Amino acid sequence: MAENEHPRSIRSFVTRAGRITAAQQRALDELWPKYGVQFAPAPLDLAQLFGRAAPCTVEIGFGNGENLERLAADNPQRNYLGIEVHRAGIGRLLLALEAAHLTNVRIIAHDAVEVLGAQLPEASLDELLILFPDPWPKKRHHKRRLVQTAFVALAASRLTRAAVLHVATDWEPYAQEMLATLAAEQRLENLASDGGFVARPAAREPTRFERRGERLGHRVWDLAFRRR
Repeated sequence: MAENEHPRSIRSFVTRAGRITAAQQRALDELWPKYGVQFAPAPLDLAQLFGRAAPCTVEIGFGNGENLERLAADNPQRNYLGIEVHRAGIGRLLLALEAAHLTNVRIIAHDAVEVLGAQLPEASLDELLILFPDPWPKKRHHKRRLVQTAFVALAASRLTRAAVLHVATDWEPYAQEMLATLAAEQRLENLASDGGFVARPAAREPTRFERRGERLGHRVWDLAFRRR
């Protein structure tokens, strides 16, 4: 399998119905042309997309966008590209971006595996965030997990030299599996001095999934790997 291929049974999201508010729908109708990027199987020119050359962070599965919004507000010198398919979360983030007058964020509403494979050029990303991907806890569903060998190879190929891939989960078995998978990718090196997990980044805004896990007493495991 080539490094930019990925089993088509694996996707970065699960289709599910969700309630969307009238305000979110208006945001999708009116603000998408300003912040949205259509998927196309051709490499993006990120400098042209943002109107400037700047370090670029991609967040896969940004949910309601709380973390992406905060990062963009706190780091105006960086460009941020969010990938999400759920309309309510996209609508919520669009409203937040407009309210805060943020101009350094763009959104792609498409499967992240296809976006990385076809739309984002090699060595184009300075940071990649995957926060609380679906753990698919049942053993028969493990094959659907996003962070697997082929995906990690694809992600590594999109990182610039010294760029960081950051992953977080509150599901310990998945955390251990991701640690082993990431450690096996020769182009990545673990930033944890003991070869394990890193401390939770202070810059990360707690996501809805993280807050829910905390209420349930779940521990969060963070991983940070740098492109060699």
